[in-house]
Amino acid sequence: MSLPPLYALRAFEAAARLNSFSKAAELLNITPGAVSRHIRTLEAWFECELFRRNGPRVRVSEAGRTLAGQLAEGFMSIERACNAFRSHSQFLRLKAPSTLTMRWLLDVLNDFRKNHMTPGIEITSVWMDTDEVDFNREPYDCAILLGNGYFGEGTESRLLFSEWLIPVCSPAMLASARESLPECDLIHPSPDRRDWRRWLKRTGRFTGLSISGGKVFDTLEQGNLAALSGHGVSVGDLLLSTEALKSGLLTLPFPEAVATGDGYYLVWPDNTVRKQNVEILLKWLKHRVPVLPDEALIYLDGDG
Repeated sequence: MSLPPLYALRAFEAAARLNSFSKAAELLNITPGAVSRHIRTLEAWFECELFRRNGPRVRVSEAGRTLAGQLAEGFMSIERACNAFRSHSQFLRLKAPSTLTMRWLLDVLNDFRKNHMTPGIEITSVWMDTDEVDFNREPYDCAILLGNGYFGEGTESRLLFSEWLIPVCSPAMLASARESLPECDLIHPSPDRRDWRRWLKRTGRFTGLSISGGKVFDTLEQGNLAALSGHGVSVGDLLLSTEALKSGLLTLPFPEAVATGDGYYLVWPDNTVRKQNVEILLKWLKHRVPVLPDEALIYLDGDG
C-alpha cells in the first residue's frame, strides 16, 4: 500500500500536537522550514489543508486534527512494539483462558517467579468461547489454549495436559444426584451445553435426559462455583477441579471421566525471538501439570 513519507508524518504529528512548527523542529532536531516542507508534502499527498496559515501563525485544521489523533495512536503502538521487542530477553506476555488461570495457572506462575529471575511473565486472562490467538494482531508472545493442537499457520504448540470431563456437585447434593440426576438442575458451563452432551453420549447414562433446561454459564469456573454453592450438578474439568475435590468443596457423583480429545497447549509463533524464554516456561509448566486423582475412576476416551 502506498504511504506518504514516515518522516513527514512524524513532523506533522509533532507540529499538530505542539501547535507550532518551531517547537516541532526543536523536538525533532530539524529546521522549522523542514517541518513546513514536510507538511506541504502531506497536504499535496492528501489533497487537503492540514494547517491554516495566517502570516507567521499556524493553526491545525479540522482534517489535520483528525489525522494527528490517529497518527499519535499509531506512533504509540509502534513505540510499544519496539520497546517490547527490545526487552524480549527478560519478558513474556502470556494469554490464557480464565478457568485455567484461576484453577491452576496463577499458583504455577507464582512459584515460577520465586524460582526464576527472568523471564518476567505478564499474564492476561480472558474469556474465549473458542480458544484462539492472533499473534499478528494481539500483544502476546505465547498463549495457553484449549484445543486439538492446531492453532493456525505460523504457530508451534506443545501439549500440557488433556481435558477430562466429569460431573461435579456439592457434598450436600451428592445423594440426590446419584439417585435421580434427571430431577436435579443441570449446570451448563458453556452456552452450547456441549459438555453435558459429550459426557452423556460417551457414558451412555441417563438415555433420553433432556439438557435443554438448567442454568447456563460462560465458563467452567462459573459452573464449578454454581455447583459448589448447591445450585445444581455441573460438568467440570477433572484436573482443574482437583483442588476443590481434595478440599471437599466439590464431589463426584459418578466415576466416569470422559476425554474430549482436546487439551491445554502452550502456543507461540514459530518465528518468535523469545524461543529461549518460551522453552523455559514450557519446561516449568510441564513439570507442574495437574495429577489425575487417586480415586477409583473410569477413564473413557472420546471415541465411543
